[in-house]
Amino acid sequence: MLFKNARIFRFTKPVQVTPERLDEVLQGDAFKPCGPQDTSRQGWVSPLGKHSEQLVHAANGYMLICLQRQEKLLPSSVVSDYVTERVDEIEADQNRKVRRKERDEIKEQVILEMLPQAFHRNRKTYGYLDLNHGLMVVDAGSARTAEDFASALRKTLGSLPVRPPVLEQAARFTFTGWLDASIELSPLITLGDDCWMVDPSEDGGKIIARGLDLASDEVCGHLSAGMQATKLTMKWDEGVSFCLDEDFAITRIRFEEALLEKLNEVDSDDAAARFDSSFCLMTLEFSRLIPGLMKAMGGEDCTAIIEGEQQARLVTDTDEEAHDDALYPEVVRFVVGAGLVSISGIQRQFKTGYNRSAHLVEAMEQNGVVSAPSYNGGREVLVTA
Repeated sequence: MLFKNARIFRFTKPVQVTPERLDEVLQGDAFKPCGPQDTSRQGWVSPLGKHSEQLVHAANGYMLICLQRQEKLLPSSVVSDYVTERVDEIEADQNRKVRRKERDEIKEQVILEMLPQAFHRNRKTYGYLDLNHGLMVVDAGSARTAEDFASALRKTLGSLPVRPPVLEQAARFTFTGWLDASIELSPLITLGDDCWMVDPSEDGGKIIARGLDLASDEVCGHLSAGMQATKLTMKWDEGVSFCLDEDFAITRIRFEEALLEKLNEVDSDDAAARFDSSFCLMTLEFSRLIPGLMKAMGGEDCTAIIEGEQQARLVTDTDEEAHDDALYPEVVRFVVGAGLVSISGIQRQFKTGYNRSAHLVEAMEQNGVVSAPSYNGGREVLVTA
C-alpha cells in the first residue's frame, strides 16, 4: 500500500473518532454492485480487499479507508448505431420525421435496454485520516477525484471540516525563487530535472522543461524573461521523489530503494502483514514530508484553523450547517441561473472557503436542486429558473 499521489486536506478544527466508530458508520454506505438499471454506484470497501472485512485499517494513529466506484460501460458509438437504426425504422414505417425530443427518448430507452448486459469498471480511491496532525491524505491523480472522495466521506459522516492547505506565500514565488537562487532551498530537498513554467501575462505561454539541469542558462533565461515556475520535480531527504505543483498536490510519487528494502524484509507470503508494513512505512515518511514541505515553502496559513479545546465529533447524525447558511438562497439562485454547479465555481463567485462551498453543494443535492455526482464527478442542475 504505497500511494502514487497525495492530495492533502487540512482539518479546520480538531475532531475525534475511533476506528471502530468510523468503521460502523462506513458500513452504512458500504459498496453494493450496480443493479440492472444502474449506470454507476459507489461505496466503501475494505482497504485490504479479500484479506479483511473491516472498512477501516488503523495503524499508529492513521486510519486508511477506500472508496470504490463501479460504472457501466456503454460505448457511445454502439448506442448511437442502435438509436439511428430505430429512428430509421420509425421514419420508414410511419413516413414522418423523428424530432429531437423523440430521438432523446429513444436513446434513453436503448440505454435502459443495454445496461443489464453492459460491462462494468471498478475504480478504487484510497485515503487516510491523520487526526493527530489534522490531515487527510488522498491518493488521487486529479483534484476532482480527491474532492469526490472528500464529498463521499462527508455525506457518509454528516460532517467533514476539511479544506486544501493554504500556504503563507504563493507557491510560484517559492518555486521561482528556488530556481533563480533568490530563496534558499531546504537541505532536505534536491531538485529534479523537470520544470513547468508560465508567463503570468494575459496572453502568456507555457513551457515544460524535461530532463534539463534546472540551473542551466536555458531555464534561467526564461525566468529572467518573467516566466514563473508552477510545478517542479524533486527528491525529499533521499527517501522519496515526486512532482509538486502550485496547489500543493504531490504526484508521481516514487519511493527510493532504502524504503523498498525494508518492505522486502517482510514475509512476502503474508499479504496482510506486507500491506500493513507498507502503510506504516509510507505514513511515517509522509509525516515528515508534508510538514517539511510546508515549512520549506514558507509555512502554512492557519488563520482559519480552530485549535485548542474546541473539538468536534467527526461523526454526526445530521449536518444542518449548510442548510442554515445565510448564503444558501443566493447560491441556489446563482447555480439555477447559470445552469452549472461546481465547488470551485461557488468559491470564485462568493469568495467562500472550500469546506463551506462543499457543504452548500451537498445541501443543494439533498434538497433536489442538483444531482449526485456522475461517473466523471460532474453534477446536473435539476431545477430551472
